[in-house]
Amino acid sequence: MKQSTALAILKSGRNVFVTGSAGSGKTYIINQYIKFLKERRIPVAVTASTGIAATHMNGMTIHAWSGIGVRNHISKNDLISMREKKYLREKLQQVKVLIIDEISMLHKNQLNLVNKVLKYFKESDRAFGSIQIVFCGDFFQLPPIGMPTEMARDKFAFMSSAWLEASPAICYLQEQHRQKDNRLNQILNEIRDRQIGHESKKYLQERLNTPEVAANQAPVLYTHNQDVSRTNNNYLNQLEGKMQLLKAKTKGNKKLLELLKKSVRAPEKIYLKIGAKVMFVKNNYEMNYVNGSLAEVVNFTASGAVLVAFEDGRKLEVPIETWSIEDEMGKVLASYSQVPLRLAWAITVHKSQGMTLDSAVIDLSKTFEKGQGYVALSRLKDMNGLYLIGINDKALEVDDLAYKADLRFRELSMHQVRLAEPEELQRKSDLFVKYCGGITDPVSIKQYQQKLLEKKKNKASHLISLDYIKKGYSAAKIATERGLAESTIIGHIIKINDQFPEYDISAYCPDDSLLKRVKNTYATILSEQDASKLREDGKVSSKVLFEAMNQELSYPQIRLALHFLGI
Repeated sequence: MKQSTALAILKSGRNVFVTGSAGSGKTYIINQYIKFLKERRIPVAVTASTGIAATHMNGMTIHAWSGIGVRNHISKNDLISMREKKYLREKLQQVKVLIIDEISMLHKNQLNLVNKVLKYFKESDRAFGSIQIVFCGDFFQLPPIGMPTEMARDKFAFMSSAWLEASPAICYLQEQHRQKDNRLNQILNEIRDRQIGHESKKYLQERLNTPEVAANQAPVLYTHNQDVSRTNNNYLNQLEGKMQLLKAKTKGNKKLLELLKKSVRAPEKIYLKIGAKVMFVKNNYEMNYVNGSLAEVVNFTASGAVLVAFEDGRKLEVPIETWSIEDEMGKVLASYSQVPLRLAWAITVHKSQGMTLDSAVIDLSKTFEKGQGYVALSRLKDMNGLYLIGINDKALEVDDLAYKADLRFRELSMHQVRLAEPEELQRKSDLFVKYCGGITDPVSIKQYQQKLLEKKKNKASHLISLDYIKKGYSAAKIATERGLAESTIIGHIIKINDQFPEYDISAYCPDDSLLKRVKNTYATILSEQDASKLREDGKVSSKVLFEAMNQELSYPQIRLALHFLGI
């Protein structure tokens, strides 16, 4: 299917599964659709199956967004409790389109939970509460993490009851946009088809035993962690100069921290020297680096911050980033803060998933899981960037169920192409926009497009405050630095927490005695049932609380307390 056809089907409001080989433009199409929705003011949630994948889409994990958190089961009481949280209730009730990227890594049980939550909040028995659901991914990528005894059919999302209920239209993209090299594209397609030709095997053999000097120019991809550690340590030890140790800061539940440590690509302890090859492991578009960006350490500041230089000569002081796990209420249960770097002489195939590399040295001699070879090779743009130092037969295999499902997806996609009538899809698109409450007038759309452009050019004020929050500044210090009122900064902190719950703002939480005082005063005012002290929405205003507490607390303190109390 062509990208234009897939986009037209998405715009028609159908539930959709966007798939295709690596580099076929899946993320591009999803971003085009997100742009379409935002320009028409249609509420859209952009999520992904893992925190790592979410960074690619500038979104959040489906677990955090939906409120399912780390649960494996959700009871009726859990749903009632979740609904009491204003921030969760509002976003789930307002959303019209839900996008889940990297669906291949989402366990089917988790997808069923998302379906259950949305049905409850939307008060609808239809799939996902009758909103449009968009899945995106490739089931030839590495499978979801599950129990050791689980088979593929026990884990893949397309085997869930939620998937069957949604009955998504299949949009199988076939144009290639990453792999410009026909040879590489052919090999990847042959792996997907489980028909590796003699010429392809011969070509891969010819790429073996390439000079080790290639490792100085490109990261080495291994299937096992011990090989990665050995290679990185060997190269690091060869460098002269003082070794610098950067330790991650962790907070929260120990078991959840172990999960974070396994999923976050930034190691808990990273040893660096000037001259070390490093790779960024998180997207930060504001600072112009993405997951997979390569750089070299050029210095360390007096405070211990890392200075790196990119291949284009640009230099950057690397900021501290935070990863977190939240419960269904949005409370941070565990957080992990570290520079978003790892040594880049070598990485595992698993952690390379989602990256695009200009070149790589790949060792597939110890491949132990089907799909590893496909993932590794598909990271490259062309065969000129491939330096192969080992391969076994399993490296060219793919999961049996994924293969059978892929054949069916192709058939269903071809059926969609035959059904696709441009005029009818456009008619449905117009109806869908109206159903979602979006704007349809061309003049209004153009005006809003211009507004979005201006907003993009002029960085939002609360995002400027976010830069200071990342540095650990207090609200008062941020206000002083920016020349703004502290109450304005408090508003920024609350807005940032609503938009980016992955950032840990617990440092701004008032102490327990203050929280208790605000909570008790709030409850007392409510019990008085005096309508003059309540807003139209039935809430107690900050002004009333301010007076009730003898003006002893500032408005910023009260606002923060109410936010952390979830009121």
